[in-house]
Amino acid sequence: MPDPALVSHVVATTSLTPGEAARVIDDVIAFHAQPVEDYVRSRHAHLKTYGAKNPEIFARIAEELEQRVVAAPGLTERQLRRIVYG
Repeated sequence: MPDPALVSHVVATTSLTPGEAARVIDDVIAFHAQPVEDYVRSRHAHLKTYGAKNPEIFARIAEELEQRVVAAPGLTERQLRRIVYG
């Protein structure tokens, strides 16, 4: 169960029930708790599916990582490639 004060805040500012608010909060926390390597691999695969090329993909992923709520370390394109290709 997430922080009760946070659940109360979400309930007060949305039309969600306490149970729904708790599930949404848990989902958001799980999303941001994803390890950087997992995020990079899954995001690379997703963008590749839509025809993006690696230089575009790695630049986009690096930018996205800078914007994440839980900041990931700055990674070079080489480090991103090593995560994806080993």
